Amino acid sequence: MISAIQRLEDGTINLTITIPWTRVEDTKKTVVDELAKEVELPGFRKGKAPKKVVESAVDKEKVRDEILKKLLPQTYLEATSEHKLNPIVTPLIHVGAIDEGKDWQYTAQTCEAPQVELGSYKENVKKVTAKSKIAIPGKEPQPASFEDITKELLKSVKVKIPKIVIEREVQRLLSQTLDEIKRLGLTLDQYLQSTGKTSESLRSDYEEKASNDIKIEFALQEIAEEEKITVSDSEINNAIKKAKNDDERKNLEANRYLLASVIRQQKTLEFLKNL
Repeated sequence: MISAIQRLEDGTINLTITIPWTRVEDTKKTVVDELAKEVELPGFRKGKAPKKVVESAVDKEKVRDEILKKLLPQTYLEATSEHKLNPIVTPLIHVGAIDEGKDWQYTAQTCEAPQVELGSYKENVKKVTAKSKIAIPGKEPQPASFEDITKELLKSVKVKIPKIVIEREVQRLLSQTLDEIKRLGLTLDQYLQSTGKTSESLRSDYEEKASNDIKIEFALQEIAEEEKITVSDSEINNAIKKAKNDDERKNLEANRYLLASVIRQQKTLEFLKNL
């Protein structure tokens, strides 16, 4: 396996990975062996047909797909290890031309966690939280909203978000919107007309939202690291106990790491609110 790396300005990483034909051929033999155990051909009992007969009878595209299923994860992990990468997303794979007897090549687009510069975030956030601490006779103090806090946070933070991360969040938001539109019994055109938007402006809005949301997420992670904000097992267990039903409880139990991340983010927001 041979790999080349290209780092783009926004933090996106392009890996070009070449798999030697000898390795493809070895994997092909394994795939054909596996298919031979399952395939049923006229004149032979299941799994008893000769390998050459199986290879000529089985759809070549199926064999190719099975080879890729084995080799892509293996060689991608080897490439990330070789270049000492810590990807944070599932790679975007593009397989090039695949010819018999020649090396196979594909590209994998991924990224690592971006570097975050927090700047004077505490000073900026305090401008918001300080107002809530001013005592006004006859009025209850109004705590700063998380929306106001995150707006100030965005003014301080410097971070380049890889395009691949933004695009995936945009696709998630668009898919979520389309599902909501269908539930309302509307078409996309009807929705756009009712909101005064075009498909281009809707995507643009989601790109801005995705970029800001992801910046805040990484900023909160960096603040949590800097302030040593952690989550204990008891906090995770208490959150699981508050589940609405057994299904939700099982889901939370199966995703403790994700739950810990959510709790840590909430604790970090509370830390900012109390500045």
